[in-house]
Amino acid sequence: MAASSLRIPTILTEESDWLGGQLTVQAVPPDEHRWIEQQGCTRRYRAFREAVRDHYRRYYPLTNAARADPHLNPGGGWVSRLCHEPKVALAVLNAMLAYPQMAGWLKVWHHMHPVEVLTEGDFVRAVRFQWAEGNTEVVIYADYILDATETGELLPLGGVEYVTGAESQRETGEPHAKPEPQPLNMQAVTWCFAMAYDPKGNHTIAKPARYAWWRTFQPPFWPGPLLGWVDIHPITGQPRRWSLFGEEGTPALFSYRQIVNPTLYPSEIAPLPVTIVNCPQNDYFLGPLFEVSAQEALQHWQGARELSECLLYWLQTEAPRPDGGVGYPGLYLRPDITGTPDGFAKMPYIRESRRIRARFTICEPHVCADCRPGEKLAEPFADSVGIGHYRIDLHPSTGGDPYLDIDALPFQIPLGALLPVRVRNLLPACKNIGTTHITNGCYRLHPVEWNIGESAGLLTAFCLLRGVEPHQVYETPALLSEYQALLRSQGIPLVWEL
Repeated sequence: MAASSLRIPTILTEESDWLGGQLTVQAVPPDEHRWIEQQGCTRRYRAFREAVRDHYRRYYPLTNAARADPHLNPGGGWVSRLCHEPKVALAVLNAMLAYPQMAGWLKVWHHMHPVEVLTEGDFVRAVRFQWAEGNTEVVIYADYILDATETGELLPLGGVEYVTGAESQRETGEPHAKPEPQPLNMQAVTWCFAMAYDPKGNHTIAKPARYAWWRTFQPPFWPGPLLGWVDIHPITGQPRRWSLFGEEGTPALFSYRQIVNPTLYPSEIAPLPVTIVNCPQNDYFLGPLFEVSAQEALQHWQGARELSECLLYWLQTEAPRPDGGVGYPGLYLRPDITGTPDGFAKMPYIRESRRIRARFTICEPHVCADCRPGEKLAEPFADSVGIGHYRIDLHPSTGGDPYLDIDALPFQIPLGALLPVRVRNLLPACKNIGTTHITNGCYRLHPVEWNIGESAGLLTAFCLLRGVEPHQVYETPALLSEYQALLRSQGIPLVWEL
């Protein structure tokens, strides 16, 4: 969106048949901060949010009261102020990209998987893709390459210096860093699924093959079996009890990420409720999805999917109910919601990527509230290219760590974190920027990744139009000021107003 808005010829590749990452193929409703309705995101991201609401108002038979709600939450989930169906996000994104495609500035190619990066010294010249639709290979040459893959796939292919997992305290100076680096210690992934509830139905799936193993699995830091109503509170570390529908004041799994809310429709045509299941019980942390052999990676991909299937079966057959019975056989999958044959997301929700070794690395003391007593904002950066906010939220990890969930201050995104230490024309465009294992926990959410992508796109456009390179912009105050003026003109705030 950003690069093509300045009429820079742009090619966007996507592995699946849906654009949109977390919002769509991973089926994760937006995780956002408490100021999101007023500030703390880009103009385009805000337009996306409002277009989602407008889509429901225009095309869904909502009640008059729901349609008139300026802060309409289509699903009513409490994880976000805007819980919506993935296919609505897809429709909005496709609409936002329609004009630049029609005008000839943007091409969108689906089913493209990168397999090789062609380099020359410190420059990337091209990327070779496996194209599933044509069962052939395509090589794309470009002046700039932006890596917005979920795991930073272009970094190892292009020999770009990067880091994975947990750094050492010696390297980062972070209070919560490890004594020694643990490159395979990464956050859990979650294979989400769309689940509806029909109280009169029986939709019990076949018992998964490894259900008996998962049914008894108890992580060493967990108060009981992972498939159970009791988990640990991310902040306090104390046992916490869930329920399906919030009985006895417990957190309700169903309404947590609910994306279809029947109460917003006239009773005679109200749909059954639907939720996205992305909860502690289907966080998979037995091993990483990358930086291991292909065989081991496949094992963990399958394991993440298997855990979610087992959670669904447990909910249908064994989950204790308030009436003393067990199981909710009326729970069922919604393939139409996820665009898949079975109701599971097209891709797992991946919280942690390979991260570039950057000109500047954002560390815990820059953003952690405890590290900045008395301050309202995180460390200010003169090279800010955007803003965001989220807690430092690390889920259980492949290294055996429980949650790390600590308060972060509203922060900025420094340009230095978008620049590789050596390579001149490949830029990170999502969660693969220069954060650490710890600060990735607050830079990995929807509006921040969106901002990173926009700022990277505009940086490449700026460089092409001015005949300069990104590192020159970073190192030259006049160029940096001009680039930041472009960002502001494009609706990207650089500072918080709190």
